[in-house]
Amino acid sequence: MNAEDSLKLARRFIGLPVEKRQMFLAALNKEGVDFARFPIPQGVEAEDRQALSYAQQRMWFLWQLDPHSGAYNLPGAVRLKGRLNRSALEQAFASLVARHETLRTVFQRQADETLLQVPASAALQVEDVDFSALPAPQREQAVARAAQQQSLLPFDLAVGPLLRVQLLKLAEQEHVLLLTLHHIVSDGWSMNVLIDEFIRCYDAHDAGVQPQLAALPIQYSDYALWQRRWLEAGEQARQLDYWQARLGDEHPVLELPTDYPRPAMPSYRGTRHEFGVDSRLAEQLRATAQKHNVTLFMLLLGAFNVLLHRYTGQTDLRIGVPIANRNRSETEGLIGFFVNTQVLRTQLDGQTRVADLLGAIKETALGAQAHQDLPFERLVEALKLERSLSHTPLFQVMYNHQPQVADISTVTTASGLELGAIEWEGRTTQFDLTLDTYEKAGTLHAALTYANDLFDAATIERMAQHWTRLLQGMVGDSQQRISELPLLEASEYQRIVHDWNPVCEGFADNLCIHELIARQVAAAPEAVAVTFGTLNLSYAELDAQANRLAHKLIELGVGPEVRVGVAMQRSEKLLVALLAVLKAGGAYVPLDPDYPAERVAYMLDDSRARVLLTEQAVAATLDVNAQTQVLLMDAADSWATYPQSAPRTRVTPDNLAYVIYTSGSTGQPKGVAIAHRNVSALIDWSQSVYSRDDIQGVLASTSVCFDLSVWELFVTLANGGSLIIARNA
Repeated sequence: MNAEDSLKLARRFIGLPVEKRQMFLAALNKEGVDFARFPIPQGVEAEDRQALSYAQQRMWFLWQLDPHSGAYNLPGAVRLKGRLNRSALEQAFASLVARHETLRTVFQRQADETLLQVPASAALQVEDVDFSALPAPQREQAVARAAQQQSLLPFDLAVGPLLRVQLLKLAEQEHVLLLTLHHIVSDGWSMNVLIDEFIRCYDAHDAGVQPQLAALPIQYSDYALWQRRWLEAGEQARQLDYWQARLGDEHPVLELPTDYPRPAMPSYRGTRHEFGVDSRLAEQLRATAQKHNVTLFMLLLGAFNVLLHRYTGQTDLRIGVPIANRNRSETEGLIGFFVNTQVLRTQLDGQTRVADLLGAIKETALGAQAHQDLPFERLVEALKLERSLSHTPLFQVMYNHQPQVADISTVTTASGLELGAIEWEGRTTQFDLTLDTYEKAGTLHAALTYANDLFDAATIERMAQHWTRLLQGMVGDSQQRISELPLLEASEYQRIVHDWNPVCEGFADNLCIHELIARQVAAAPEAVAVTFGTLNLSYAELDAQANRLAHKLIELGVGPEVRVGVAMQRSEKLLVALLAVLKAGGAYVPLDPDYPAERVAYMLDDSRARVLLTEQAVAATLDVNAQTQVLLMDAADSWATYPQSAPRTRVTPDNLAYVIYTSGSTGQPKGVAIAHRNVSALIDWSQSVYSRDDIQGVLASTSVCFDLSVWELFVTLANGGSLIIARNA
């Protein structure tokens, strides 16, 4: 089929109703004709040629949520040196606006509630600002402030124009050109098109002639109509099935440790941290990628996944990856919003080997490439995700790799005007974190752009070092488990493990929590250990009760690494239960009786608790599976005859003492496992700070579901203090 025939069929397809378009494509598929390769018709008469593309539609929705935000601004800055023809500059931008429909378009809701892209009524004006009277250092500061201000200044999508141009004069032959577009009419590729065509138009107008640019084969609205028609005819459903199966039903939020709490409404202010990759390491990375038959992109993405896993402990990671989405020749020279986003899911844990990780990422990336046409916004809509302004849907971090970036830091026009790109740290970001990698002149570069709401510069600099260290480990041995990959430099390891955590003299006693408390029992058995209301228990009485219960727990199979759920109201019995679990060699899992029953059930199941210590009133509210043995503290008589001497167990300081669950505010709660040794170190340190007199009458009011309770209960008892247990509110 020749080009003319395929263009005729494409025009015919555009004008068909939905059901006939599906039949039309089915007939072509039967004949082995790939309609996706047909040309996009230009200027087709159709009412919804004014309709937005899917990407534009979502961008408009986001703007409606926060019309005063500059989060989706695309800023650029160019330094101009030499003779500047101010009139030619303005004429060049006028030529660009006339050439590209998107630059003279706004987005308005009509009387019938339809949303259309319509011609803008406001013409583009180049704004002049003169900084030439300022001293040189102040001029550069003024440029930085102006660039930051322009990058954050919001657009009105209903009024326009959606391209903003500001010319800063620094001297007679030095200017800075600030360009800002809204993402709804542009993307990164478009910015390169704009600069390239601006130079050619400027040269022409400076010479007094009209620019001679090749006619555009289509406008963006032609593409938007084509995209909708093709996807609605069945391709969208096919690709959507793939992505829904790939991503599953759970969509966890990435819980990176941040320097500041996540705000309900982000400011979108970001900073970019640039860093290089050593040339020797870069060569090793290329060789490793070739050895495993993966691309450099896949290897670098793999290391980013490992970094996020090591930082968060999460095993199901989602990273956004932008694609240019310009796989058709007609779109290459257009200014418009084409870029699409894919969500690459990686499942891994500490036992995953580097080679296996790379294989899994390769499979994921190739599958995504084969299903790249589905607009991200359609996927978000189909998954019916709960909207949140505090974070983006499906993923919170992004990775972008550019294999070859031309070194165009300085370009000289035919008229002798020198253009140089300007980078500044301040910028906007929609994501918590974005890793950019790019190859320029044979050198591998990287940058981390981060949300100022969440991170400090020092944290990101350290993160960049850790990512680089992981890369070094991955090229060293691809059979390593990812938990074994080096993360810290030797100096950082020394500082964190040794300098900040010195082992105090006397800590070599190698005792567990309950053994440290037993020392106090032997030293002062009649001293009051705990008070609850009018009840007082001496150290000897507390020890005896806990020992009897510990023997009962051992009878039920409790021992080292065995988890025991504890769901009780605060009282002296709760302390007895916790101490008994430790004496039996087990690890307690504290459960708040006021938690919803399904949450308690999840924590019991997730922790694999073999036994549940609780009370009759609490047990009646819980949904406990049949595999968990329930022991009621109300029935203490049933183990009253058990020995009151301490049981002998094989528990060591390296065994678990307790498992406390996180709040789960951004997903399922996760258990944090703590060994005896960690608490023993805390107790050892406390002995250098507090005397026995300092810790008499310590109020135990914190829920045992929080770590502070460990300080209140065990540090106090291990130092011979006395506890006052507060009643539940």
